[in-house]
Amino acid sequence: MNLILFDNNRENYYPLSFTRPMAEFRIGILTIKEKWEKYYKSVSIKTEDYLTVKFPIKQTKDNLWVSAKVLPTKKLITELESLRVGEILEKEGNIIAFRSAVFDFDKLNKITTHIEVDSVKNLWDIFKDNDREIKRDFSLLTKGRESQSLSKNNTGLGKDIFIEKGAKISCSILNAESGPIYIGRNAEVMEGSIIRGPFSMGESSVLKMGSKIYGATTLGPYCKVGGEVNNSVFFGYSSKAHDGFLGNSVIGEWCNLGADTNNSNLKNNYAQVKLWNYEAERFKNTELQFCGLIMGDHSKCGINTMFNTGTIVGVSANIFGSGFPRNFIPSFNWGGAAGFSIYKLPKAFEVAEKVFGRRKLSFDKVEQDILTQVYNMTKRYRNEL
Repeated sequence: MNLILFDNNRENYYPLSFTRPMAEFRIGILTIKEKWEKYYKSVSIKTEDYLTVKFPIKQTKDNLWVSAKVLPTKKLITELESLRVGEILEKEGNIIAFRSAVFDFDKLNKITTHIEVDSVKNLWDIFKDNDREIKRDFSLLTKGRESQSLSKNNTGLGKDIFIEKGAKISCSILNAESGPIYIGRNAEVMEGSIIRGPFSMGESSVLKMGSKIYGATTLGPYCKVGGEVNNSVFFGYSSKAHDGFLGNSVIGEWCNLGADTNNSNLKNNYAQVKLWNYEAERFKNTELQFCGLIMGDHSKCGINTMFNTGTIVGVSANIFGSGFPRNFIPSFNWGGAAGFSIYKLPKAFEVAEKVFGRRKLSFDKVEQDILTQVYNMTKRYRNEL
């Protein structure tokens, strides 16, 4: 079966969906697309035109179209396998999947599912449901496999610790009694780190000396992280290499948090946190008491930056200076609490080229075109019309 994950109401997931399809969101150990690839051999993505060069679609005469916000379970897979051509599966009026040659769900025979369907309904679900998804992905990735051994200079608690080949762990404490711990291929946990699961560390990521990690936390591939981190997700290729606190947050790719960057994840009055929502164009109540920072790709902040509770940072913003910046920072803004100016594309490209080069990657025309599109899409938030 040819499976295609399709985006819907993408604006609800900005700024993270500015630069990627929703299927490329990381929650748990894997991205949503990678989760589906554990069940289907052929998985591609239907997304916005400006993203299709990087994320192409593969379409056949018989396709299973699945909402990209939906997370796979064995029960759901069973229901999807029973779908016939011309049928659409719904849950409480929301489209889960349909089977058709083309992307057209009008005039299809509706089937209602009564099973629980897990999905990423809002940005904050990424960290809120990360505990459950790490546990699921851990089972998918480790079942029937043998872990590398944990060397004797470490302390390991609990059985669910899995270490991939090439990973290095020195003089650290890994406590998996509250959830599994997964250390990816060629990752490194430096001396003095304390990890409490659930925790996932992607390929070639580095946990700096003396790090304190609380679950449920995910480091995607090629991240460098230090200090204190609690219930946060790094999509990949991002750094928080120094001391400072990050909690109940989601950090995109190619981000850098300067030394002693801290975020608040709890209001002083213990009230529910409101978060800027692009779709509604207003602050939306998350109904969460703990909610920190959501940062889009390519954004950076200088040393001693302070983020207030429930802050949204767009794509390729550069934040620095004393005081708390506002809790909605549009894309391509340059500055801080004292005020912002426009972060022009040529300068943003120059920085991105250097950052990619440090990872021996090329900031090519595909990446440039995506950022150019995002720059143009977000002009009105910078009063740049």
